[in-house]
Amino acid sequence: MDRKTYSLIENYMVSRMEDSAHDKEHVYRVLYNALEIAKTEGDVDHDILITACLLHDIGRGEQLRDPSVCHALAGGDMAYAFLTGNGFDADFAEKVRHCIRSHRYRKSEPPQSIEAKILFDADKLDVAGALGIARTLVYRGTVGEPIYSLLPDGSVSDGENDTEPSFFKEYKFKLEKLCDKFYTQKGRELAQRRRSHAEEFYKALLSEVRESYEKGKAELSEHIDRKQRSV
Repeated sequence: MDRKTYSLIENYMVSRMEDSAHDKEHVYRVLYNALEIAKTEGDVDHDILITACLLHDIGRGEQLRDPSVCHALAGGDMAYAFLTGNGFDADFAEKVRHCIRSHRYRKSEPPQSIEAKILFDADKLDVAGALGIARTLVYRGTVGEPIYSLLPDGSVSDGENDTEPSFFKEYKFKLEKLCDKFYTQKGRELAQRRRSHAEEFYKALLSEVRESYEKGKAELSEHIDRKQRSV
């Protein structure tokens, strides 16, 4: 891939970025993570990998406007149309589309090619650790979701069995288990280094919130009871 081709793809990517948690800097980090992982894998087509990394989140805007849209599926089709419309071979464009369609955290369309597996790991690596916590909080705030939810008894839920969306639910459902889902050995190694940072933050945040509720509710109840007795 020459610089002119890279710039063409990069400029298109930049024009499609609309989500602060999935901005162009996220794309660059995924690309750099992917290149690091690729050094430990054989038979990697770097042109496919670089293109897929640059374009993997171009469907985010479609998903933001319509939550029923899967950004990975939409982005794959958008990438295919862009590439074939700019003279790229249809086979190349299809391989890029597969990488993008399969990079999302779900079971319906797992990555098959080595480039797709590297993209998956590189993208998930940007959700691991402290950076992943920060990005998740930014994104959850963008779509109006709270940090935590309350249980029927009024106590703060840890997110384990929540039905309503929240950061704590996202952590227990996805982030906590994320490091066990990598396809490449290098991806797993990099993720494990970051895992403890996410765990420490989650535990600290849960502890602080619960402490506020437990102590605060007790103080409030005591204050009201004192006022009631003085009436």
